[in-house]
Amino acid sequence: CVIFTTCAVAAATHWLLGLPWGVGFVLGAIVSPPDVVAPLAIAKRLHLPHRILVILEGEGLANDATALILYRFAVLAVSTGSFSLPTAAGSFVLILFGEMAFGIIVGWLSLRLRQWAHDARVEILLSLLTPYLAYWVPEHLGGSGVIATVAAGLYVSWNGPLLISAATRLQGIFFWDLAIWLIEGVLFLLMGFEVRVLIEKAKAVPIGEVLVAIALTSAIVIAARFIWVFPGTYLTRVLSARAKRRDPTPPWRYVVVIGFTGIRGVVSLAVALALPLTLPGGEAFPYRDLIQLTSFGVIFVTLFGIGLTLPVVVNLLGISKHGHREALNEREAEIAARRTIIEAAREALTTIIAERKLPEGLAKFLEARHETRMRALPDPPRDGDEHSPATRGASMVREIIGIERTHLHRLLREGKITDETRRRIERDLDLEEAVVDNREKHTPL
Repeated sequence: CVIFTTCAVAAATHWLLGLPWGVGFVLGAIVSPPDVVAPLAIAKRLHLPHRILVILEGEGLANDATALILYRFAVLAVSTGSFSLPTAAGSFVLILFGEMAFGIIVGWLSLRLRQWAHDARVEILLSLLTPYLAYWVPEHLGGSGVIATVAAGLYVSWNGPLLISAATRLQGIFFWDLAIWLIEGVLFLLMGFEVRVLIEKAKAVPIGEVLVAIALTSAIVIAARFIWVFPGTYLTRVLSARAKRRDPTPPWRYVVVIGFTGIRGVVSLAVALALPLTLPGGEAFPYRDLIQLTSFGVIFVTLFGIGLTLPVVVNLLGISKHGHREALNEREAEIAARRTIIEAAREALTTIIAERKLPEGLAKFLEARHETRMRALPDPPRDGDEHSPATRGASMVREIIGIERTHLHRLLREGKITDETRRRIERDLDLEEAVVDNREKHTPL
């Protein structure tokens, strides 16, 4: 979708506005990646089906990385005055697969180091350094670094649940929430500063030319997304029976909503601000003011235009009803997953009690813990009880929780639960383990 949109914007601005091809590709690469944050916030508020949310989150990672690589090539073409499609295609493939491999290696090393750290603060520091390492090395070697960063993050996310400690996850949630909030705040603060500069620059650019460029580019990016998502959704399943079996064809209403979520936001803003002031020879970057003004205009049009009309479209299509039914099904799957991991832990506990000949009081406590959790279904399990004898068996409780976490991760890999369900269950396990650890530290055994 990003490549298609970039080419469409470049062709339209070249033929209709007379911009050079290189400048058109720069503008297209800037406005091609759809934002993820705003559509997801709207989608969750409207109770859209989980399948739509997954598609939006998944395409955001690939779209942002692809757009930044295209932007790099386009700026290079404008700076050098030459462009070779075979060379660019070869470089793109090399960057894609090379950075994916490097990102996976960085993710693997990060998890190994975090496994040895045994300190939540050190693990969080490593989680902060991992994306910088994944980005800096390819960037220093002439790549983009973005794909490597995404690959490292995906590897850690997929393989980390069994290796990262509960304390790290609990503290990391607050750390990363704050970090993301600060980064987004700084970006929009920069946007506010840049708007004042752009207002001054706009005086030097004919207002009619700017408005035409904004209207044309906005229409192209919105239309290109609809033109792409329908063939992209249905043709792959028509041409590949395997793809259809693995991922059944979504209802057309879902495709309409996905096509309607082409809001531009933070990535387009950041890339527009990063546009070079001059070329290597010292000349001003051609059409820089027009590119930035058009990019900001497209962000404004899509953010408010699509953002305000998307709820109306969702209500007209009746998608929210699908989301409510799916939420009920997901709740049932969550309860079933909780029951499965508790039963698996109970079977393991029976073996442990027999093999290790645990004291009767400790054995009864461990058995009662699981009976209590099973009886609590479908309500969320309790985090703990102040008067329970958990301090006498902290290590045993941690071992049993580890068994539950292993089975939970297996359910996720088998596709029986969603990642969101896994996170909710894992959060409860982490909280219970944190309670046990805290009592062990502050209570004499």
